[in-house]
Amino acid sequence: MPILSFMAEFRHLEGGIVEAIFQALSRAFRDLFQFQVLWIIVWPILAASLLWVVLGVAFWGTFSGWIAEVLTAIGIQTWLEGVEPRWIAYGIQGMAHLILFVPLVFVTALVITALFAMPALIGLVARRDYPLLKREKGGTVAGSVLNALIALAIFIAIWLITLPLWLAGAGVVIPFVAAAYLNQRLFRYDALAEHATQEEMRAIFSRDRSLLWGLGLLAGLVQFVPILNLFAAVLTGLAFIHFCLARLAELRHELPHELPL
Repeated sequence: MPILSFMAEFRHLEGGIVEAIFQALSRAFRDLFQFQVLWIIVWPILAASLLWVVLGVAFWGTFSGWIAEVLTAIGIQTWLEGVEPRWIAYGIQGMAHLILFVPLVFVTALVITALFAMPALIGLVARRDYPLLKREKGGTVAGSVLNALIALAIFIAIWLITLPLWLAGAGVVIPFVAAAYLNQRLFRYDALAEHATQEEMRAIFSRDRSLLWGLGLLAGLVQFVPILNLFAAVLTGLAFIHFCLARLAELRHELPHELPL
């Protein structure tokens, strides 16, 4: 698995290449505080929350049934039926709904950011930090949508396939692996779609595979930090834009390897 490859190779990578990951993240944090970015931070979270509130109200019975089946499969539902007073059992069931709702909102916000907010973020970053980078427009809207669908499908598959690990007590690593995969797969295409050719995109995806997973993992850690996770979708998008455009510039030899913060 690429994430394991990244962890094995991390200590052997050149200092400048490893530094590129942290430079991308630091520039992304810097850009979060720009006025133009504030609305881009807010609206994907609002849109994702509204979407799942509407779906939750419309399909409450279905979602509740799914949660009950999961709780039954892991033995909790039977225990809840014997809990007294009943309000405690209802409170635990309500927490299960919330635990499901919050990740759904964050994942949906990531997808909305990748599909709809990335062009504005790319324009902002490219104008200031990469003005000499020629736009080859190797990506397409259809390619972005297909990439997002593939990313979501494999992300869901990771969770489904690794469910037995939760029962075995080894599921603690699953959220981080799943977040790392989703981040790198979802944002790498859109970060390069405007500027790179298809050949350049394939070259960077192949050459920097482990680094993209590493950036996805570090950005994914932010998604588990309260308060910071409200900014996680846009922060991840910005980090991948900075990293991918810098790697593209280096590939073309149009910009020096290191850029000042």
